[in-house]
Amino acid sequence: MQAQTQNSSFIDELNPVQREAVEEINRSLLVLAGAGTGKTRVLTTRLAHILHSGSAFPGEILAVTFTNKAAQEMRERVSSMLGGIPVDGWWLGTFHALNARMLRRYADLVGLSSNFSIIDMDDQIRLLKHLMVDKGIDVKKWTPKVASAIIGRWKDQALSPEQVPPSEGGEFADGRLIGIYRSYQQRLKEINACDFGDLILHMIAIFKDAANNDVLSEFHRQFRYIMVDEYQDTNIAQYLWLRLLAQGGANVCCVGDDDQSIYGWRGAEVGNILKFGKDFPDSKTVRLEQNYRSTGHILAAASAVINNNENRLGKTLWSDGGDGEKLITRGLWDGDAEARWIGEKIEDLQRQGQDLNQIAVLVRAGFQMRNFEERLIALGINYRVIGGPRFYERAEIRDALAYLRVTTQPNDDLALERIINVPKRGIGKATVELLYAHARGAGISLFQSITDLCQSDELRPKVRTTLQELINKFISWREQIPVMPHNELCALILEESGYNAMLKADKAPEAEGRLENLKEMVAGMEEYEALQEFLEHVALVLENRAKGSANDAVTLITLHGAKGLEYDNVFLPGWEEGLFPSQRSMDETGLKGLEEERRLAYVGITRARKKAYISYVANRQMYGSWVNAIPSRFVSELPDASVVNESDMGMGGGRQRSSHWDSSGHSGSSAGASSGGSYAGNIYARRRSAVNAPVTPAGTAAARRASLPTYQRGQRVVHRSFGEGEIIYIDGQKLDILFDDGQTKRVMASFIEVLA
Repeated sequence: MQAQTQNSSFIDELNPVQREAVEEINRSLLVLAGAGTGKTRVLTTRLAHILHSGSAFPGEILAVTFTNKAAQEMRERVSSMLGGIPVDGWWLGTFHALNARMLRRYADLVGLSSNFSIIDMDDQIRLLKHLMVDKGIDVKKWTPKVASAIIGRWKDQALSPEQVPPSEGGEFADGRLIGIYRSYQQRLKEINACDFGDLILHMIAIFKDAANNDVLSEFHRQFRYIMVDEYQDTNIAQYLWLRLLAQGGANVCCVGDDDQSIYGWRGAEVGNILKFGKDFPDSKTVRLEQNYRSTGHILAAASAVINNNENRLGKTLWSDGGDGEKLITRGLWDGDAEARWIGEKIEDLQRQGQDLNQIAVLVRAGFQMRNFEERLIALGINYRVIGGPRFYERAEIRDALAYLRVTTQPNDDLALERIINVPKRGIGKATVELLYAHARGAGISLFQSITDLCQSDELRPKVRTTLQELINKFISWREQIPVMPHNELCALILEESGYNAMLKADKAPEAEGRLENLKEMVAGMEEYEALQEFLEHVALVLENRAKGSANDAVTLITLHGAKGLEYDNVFLPGWEEGLFPSQRSMDETGLKGLEEERRLAYVGITRARKKAYISYVANRQMYGSWVNAIPSRFVSELPDASVVNESDMGMGGGRQRSSHWDSSGHSGSSAGASSGGSYAGNIYARRRSAVNAPVTPAGTAAARRASLPTYQRGQRVVHRSFGEGEIIYIDGQKLDILFDDGQTKRVMASFIEVLA
């Protein structure tokens, strides 16, 4: 490639600071790119500039992204800037993709062949399960899924089995997890495979082995430039890999924002970007501070909050697009009032001509979404949940609903089938098929089929005992419906069924969130007078599907999921101590956790282009209990000059109640004001309706059952499993048969045929 000194048009379009970052190609560079400052544009333009100027050939540049989408976008942009040149073969991709490419070349150095397989999560868990069973480990108590997660974290820290400190083994599998990790790695080599963590771990091992100095030297000679996007999100293993490659003297450019490092819980290490200047003493730092997304007031608010963090490199965002509207903060009585207020604001925005797809509600925790989903449904406003299913469509919620449906209506076969082995009870597919076979033959429900077969010898003794215990529990729960508040009954069912214990035993990161969702559902049931009313409401919610276009919908999303997105109007509910910042995060990691929570607040505010609304409540139902809440410390960190307080109470509470304070949903101008006393104190004083009498088979099923053949003692019959025999006793459809092998068994009539 011939050197070209002239500036190209794509550089002329940059602002002065962006241009500085692009043209600085003679020493290592840290680009601190604030939210909405055009970091992607700078990164791609810098790559194009290096090529356009003749400073390097494509194969001499290593460009690393975090997602395949970002890598593809960079390829297309650079190719377009340079007149459509082909980009095939460029060293541009994700950490995993680039390391896989390297490892294919040197797989033999770690005991693999170049055609190794890369196994997915399901295969990882399956392999770990086999190894754990072989070692006599109870995989119900110590699940392979959790083992996989822990091993994954070790690999993110660049720890091989030999490097994991004994203290890291913990209590999992009685301290045998490190040995399992060692066996797992050995088995992967035997089958010529690796998982995603291995791609980086193996390359680090190759680079650090003195016997392979020629390999690392080869890459040192090849790569003259190294460019990394989203550097604040790198973990320890990714950092070590980059540092090893950079030792050859390559020009290193890392782009990121220390103020947007919010993934510490999944291994990201903000310290990587904070110590860039120490790692590269001769480097230059360029701060991109001109924001092209948000108004002045929004940027001032975000900057004021993040300035309270001690561990940051520092920058101040600004915009030449005007101050815009001030942020609105609103204190409300409880979560219901908060949902109503946000619903009203969204309706106001609609009347002003705002598109729904430019409105987002950003929550700190997934359980917060229920209130907003129900409110938007009540208002007929279309919405989408990004990053997961809608509240009532989540697996744990559907499981809980299935338990409730069977409790109220034993003939609900679909609900019973869903949870018959959840938690695991040893009820396999063959057993369920046997139960259904009898149900179809006798014209009865699955519940009644279980009841029948538990009185026969069709089932293995252990299975029969397990199913009878389950049936007895459902009968017991149903008896509680007229006398126990339905939210308490649901909590009882989740406990006695073992469902809560199952989630508590699950050490996967999402397990705790699933428990929180269940507690939120239980708490929400208080709003309904009877269990049947609640179940009917949920059925209608699940039936409610978006009618508008895919883009015409309010977005519900977590703060973590919102990074990289932007909307004209952003609602930030739940800004209370304990919820946001998260008490759990602060308890686990102290100041480090608090600062990551504050960075999360910064990310939330900077998602807004034009308007931002922050809300907090005085009373919040969390994890099934009412708590008195105080505004988040982040609220007090907002600058007075950029905020309008529309709260029903002062920062510490105390203003006179407005219409939004009433949890019942009635305002002062509405008919039927709520009765006195606290909401929490009166939840059980509501009228509860009686339940239906015990359910019997439907008329058609009963008629079908009555039409079944009759039997006589002494008849010769054949059973599909036990063979031929003679009826010796008849109890309705239950028959005692002396089989030709000398055994007497009680079976159901639906499983036999009369011999001619």
